[in-house]
Amino acid sequence: MVRKNSPILHKLAWLVMLLALVSSNLACAVGMLTASDPIFSTSGRGSSPTGLPFATITPELIFPTDQPIVVGGPPPTPAPTRPAPTIDPNITPVLYYVQSGDTLQAVAKRFDVDPSAITSPVDIKAEGLMPANQLLIIPHGLSNTTSAVHLLPDSELVNSPSASDFDIQAFVSQAGGHLSRYSEWLGSTEWTSGAQIIQRISIENSINPRLLLAILEFQSGWVYGEPNSLVATDYPLGYLKASRKGLYAQLIWAVNQLSIGYYGWRDGSITQIQFPDDVSARLAPGLNAGTVALQYYFARAFNLNDWVAALDPDHGFMQLYNKMFGDAWQRAQTVEPLFPVGVEQPPLILPFFIGQLWSYTGGPHGAWEHDGSRAALDFSPARDVSGCVESPAWVLASTAGLVVRSGNGVVMVDIDGDGDERTGWDILYLHLATKDRIEVGASVQMGDLLGHPSCEGGVATGTHVHIARKYNGEWVAADGPLPFNLDGWIAHAGTDPYLGTLTRNGDTVTASMYGSFESRILRTRNP
Repeated sequence: MVRKNSPILHKLAWLVMLLALVSSNLACAVGMLTASDPIFSTSGRGSSPTGLPFATITPELIFPTDQPIVVGGPPPTPAPTRPAPTIDPNITPVLYYVQSGDTLQAVAKRFDVDPSAITSPVDIKAEGLMPANQLLIIPHGLSNTTSAVHLLPDSELVNSPSASDFDIQAFVSQAGGHLSRYSEWLGSTEWTSGAQIIQRISIENSINPRLLLAILEFQSGWVYGEPNSLVATDYPLGYLKASRKGLYAQLIWAVNQLSIGYYGWRDGSITQIQFPDDVSARLAPGLNAGTVALQYYFARAFNLNDWVAALDPDHGFMQLYNKMFGDAWQRAQTVEPLFPVGVEQPPLILPFFIGQLWSYTGGPHGAWEHDGSRAALDFSPARDVSGCVESPAWVLASTAGLVVRSGNGVVMVDIDGDGDERTGWDILYLHLATKDRIEVGASVQMGDLLGHPSCEGGVATGTHVHIARKYNGEWVAADGPLPFNLDGWIAHAGTDPYLGTLTRNGDTVTASMYGSFESRILRTRNP
């Protein structure tokens, strides 16, 4: 893949931007914010010894040129030899090299073409993940888009293997800024330090801690310096809403915006960004998901001029990021692609006993926060009492692995057993009761007891279990190129979160948060 960082393409960007629960109502959520929350732009940033410029820049108007354009991801070292065609919007197609995580349907949406119009010298995989670096020939239909420069690798957005050796506490302490002395009272962890907040949000949401620290420093100077106003102290990311006061609530808001951009780009549902003043812009179709996440986030946080300045590759956010943590693309070369060719979900069973009646109470919805990848499914045991009640039913391990987290309603099973949930396949089980919950360090086999469904850990209106998958730190959409398959039951998303179906051999189970008849599901011995 070629990172597009030529001065001409850089200038083009500025031109573009000018122009149930059974028998009860069930809701399951862990996060605090939604995409519909009002957006506020920051009025100032804190002081920082990094000395990086944050001034607004004026876009320069230029005319399009015939410079070669090849779109795709960043190159390995050395970069592969590829043709560099001259793009004529009227006659010449785009040569696009598939990026890890791409599907034909998502690429077609980004380029605003029908999937059938995309061709390749080799067979195109119509469903599922396409192999990285495959050449696609796509009709050229878009002109006015955001910058095509790849800024942030995908592995620096998600809590991927690249963060496995990163010590948050040591970094924050050495930086010595306001964050190193900050603490906040959180209901589940009581007095929690700034570094612990970064750690918690990073691991729970699977967002790279380096990114959280860089955003915090860029907008408030908290990491190396001190906030320069009461607003920057109480609302370090500039999200001015009384209920979102404090570092934890501010970062949760940021995580939601980053996740919307990242996973929306993955599935093709996000193709443009909207600014607070109703200006919108089409995203350049060859961007990678990590860069789109940044573009989306800063569009929600800043006005247009500050957005342009933040995304300047030479003087904006990424200059600070690389100054804090070194070259992001060099690290990415050691861990990407996040989805290697041939990756498949391991065999998984429904997480309850054979012959026991449960209900499918939640179709594909947010894995942790409200927004982002619709990676999670909900199941509730049959019972004659609604609401959050103690249940004797057991949640079973869908496959073998090592328990790497257990607490606050969570059991995280690392399937490859290396003890690091940032690598390989992992399964999250949420809302497991404290009573009888399996402990950290336990090795489990498929069908072993994990705990009882409950309402613990996050927001829930009824006893159930919430289950989601990750691969190399990225939440895997339940209805996507690697569909959730439990005992042969395949998940399909509905028009809205929590809706959808499970299908197997011509049978269909329909999700219902009320646990109605059509949501009943029975695990059988022979799928």
